[in-house]
Amino acid sequence: MYTRQEASLIRKKFWTSFGQYMKPLPNADGETINWLNYKTGIRHLYFRMDAGFEQASISVEFNHGDLPLQQHYFEQFQQLKNILEEETGEEWQWQLHVPDEGGNIISRIITVKEEVNIFNSYDWPTIISFLKPRIMALDRFWSLVKDGFE
Repeated sequence: MYTRQEASLIRKKFWTSFGQYMKPLPNADGETINWLNYKTGIRHLYFRMDAGFEQASISVEFNHGDLPLQQHYFEQFQQLKNILEEETGEEWQWQLHVPDEGGNIISRIITVKEEVNIFNSYDWPTIISFLKPRIMALDRFWSLVKDGFE
């Protein structure tokens, strides 16, 4: 088991490596982007990437405290489900009003890669191979549909 500090250092090293790997890649509009801190331009709407002991995930997260508004965004995305799945090449899990790690109610669209461990550096290429095409696909999707959310 790792101490909290050791775990933090390993996570930081992974995300720094991933960020450096992604840095030269432009977004769908040909612009420079910070892939790790993707800006959707919409408050309370985030593209999140995570990796832990058992899995890696990428999601579209709505964390607005106004649950009807959160549901409205979720339903807008449901109308665009075919475009999202066409860009990503896979089905995602749709979760309306679920608790996050902090106990806040969120809604999200998520896909997960099981049986990978950020604390095993041998899994890093698998995690990167999972996250990279999906964050780029989310970016292409967002480039196509974001004007409908502004």
